[in-house]
Amino acid sequence: MQLSSPLAGATEVAVSAPVSVLIVDDRPENLLALEAVLEPLGETLILAGSGSDALAQTLIHDFALILLDVAMPDMDGFETARRIRSGHGSANTPIIFVTAQNPDERLILRGYAAGAVDYLFKPLTPEVVRSKVSVFCDLYRSREQAKWRAQPVAVHERR
Repeated sequence: MQLSSPLAGATEVAVSAPVSVLIVDDRPENLLALEAVLEPLGETLILAGSGSDALAQTLIHDFALILLDVAMPDMDGFETARRIRSGHGSANTPIIFVTAQNPDERLILRGYAAGAVDYLFKPLTPEVVRSKVSVFCDLYRSREQAKWRAQPVAVHERR
């Protein structure tokens, strides 16, 4: 005999629902390429063409992950990440830097100091990109499910 909660169905929906991923790059062709690579995952992909656009998007959406180009004019990826991390609504959102620069230790350490959790170096391997993004999306769903389960039953009944 299988016991189930009346809330089990709602939890399952939350677990399988698409989550939002922010892709930030100043070059439209790079945005389109990453969008094409990630489209098979079925997540909600939001594109931003600058650091400022990215900051604005983080005020509107809750992201599971941010893919952030390092070399952008005006506000580079490092500064964008610092601003996201500075008490902003997305302060805890994982950031993966994407760069065509050679993977030298100083660059990598600078990115981690700015709040990166990982790096992707161009040329990108689509399977690697999808795998990393998928892991962070699944982690986000798991955290959201845990938060949902931690709420009192009365909160769920009101929904």
